[in-house]
Amino acid sequence: MTVRHTRRAFLSAATMMAAALAATACGSPQDTATGGGDSAAPVKVGLVYSQSGALASYGKQYVEGFKAGLDFATKGTGKVGDRKIELTEVDDAGDPAKAVSAAKDLIGKGTKIIAGSTASGVALQVAPIAAQNKVLFISGPAATDAVTGANKYTFRSGRQSYQDVVTAKSFIGDPAGKKVVVFAQDGAFGDANEAAVKAVIGSAGATVSSVRAPASATEFTPFASQIKAAKPDLLFVAWAGTTAPAMWQTLDQQGVLSSTTVVTGLDIRASWPTFGAAGAKISFLSHYFDGASDTEASKALKAKVNTIDLFHPDGFAAAQMVVRAVQEGGDDVDKMVTALEGWSFDGVKGKMTIRAADHALLQPMFQAKLTGSGTAFTATAQKSLTGDETAPPAVAMKG
Repeated sequence: MTVRHTRRAFLSAATMMAAALAATACGSPQDTATGGGDSAAPVKVGLVYSQSGALASYGKQYVEGFKAGLDFATKGTGKVGDRKIELTEVDDAGDPAKAVSAAKDLIGKGTKIIAGSTASGVALQVAPIAAQNKVLFISGPAATDAVTGANKYTFRSGRQSYQDVVTAKSFIGDPAGKKVVVFAQDGAFGDANEAAVKAVIGSAGATVSSVRAPASATEFTPFASQIKAAKPDLLFVAWAGTTAPAMWQTLDQQGVLSSTTVVTGLDIRASWPTFGAAGAKISFLSHYFDGASDTEASKALKAKVNTIDLFHPDGFAAAQMVVRAVQEGGDDVDKMVTALEGWSFDGVKGKMTIRAADHALLQPMFQAKLTGSGTAFTATAQKSLTGDETAPPAVAMKG
């Protein structure tokens, strides 16, 4: 879980907090929808997500979470009132063009609710389609900040990049006067991470510099030496790919991990063995891991999937939002939007609030540590940050 995109224009915290008001409680999912439409007809919901491609594992978690959340929110009936929630799943393979085609096809068949978007590029292409056709779009694991405030018909059920980075910031307390180094690969991925850290932590008073390496690098000793020479108070590592085990091993062997606080994102469980012996020495910012919370929703999800992973909560929350939207809005999409704006609910992670002003999803984030080794790593929460503590600055709604 690392930062892939960032937004450079932040509005004031006062605006942000003002927009987080108006929390309302959810009634029974068996209540009759108030938005009109055929009271017995199924409600069509399209799930467009990665069933194949590089993010297929994320997509699998998302849809498992969605189905568990739908069961939870409808008390096992799969219905709102007398209306069955009818799911259509489409594989976008992480390709924005395929996702847009699928969304248009679903809309043409009468679908008024689309959810999914494992990849940020997909979410950014589907959001305008939702606005043009006035259908509800609930983006999933896609972390790009740009989804927030995209338009009035677009919401998100996962966290955004800002919330990742502000969680990393929490490891050093007040950043004023601190030195932060970003160690990242060359290219857009590294650029986005460096820009995000500068925007979030640098703007809070820290001096942010970077050590960049080619994505093809296999010898990391020179980069470890540069990092140690910089003597940072915090090292933020953004690294992906097959060279990760060698990179972490070198940072450990060269004493980087014992010289400063090293923070990176905790990805899905399958990736944990790549940390090797370094795993127990790293501080992790975490969206979610099994055991991070003890909510009723987390218990219900765990009963369905056995071990909760990174993106299960995103699907679960999406289903809760769909049920809320149908319950209050029926077939009227504008009423669905109104029902979701400002709504607070108890999700897998804890209290979740949809900020009315820009549809940011305010939610808890976690500091985590790993113990054990290899496939036997276990994550434990060191600290939970509230939705208010990790709230991104509000942005103006674009459409």
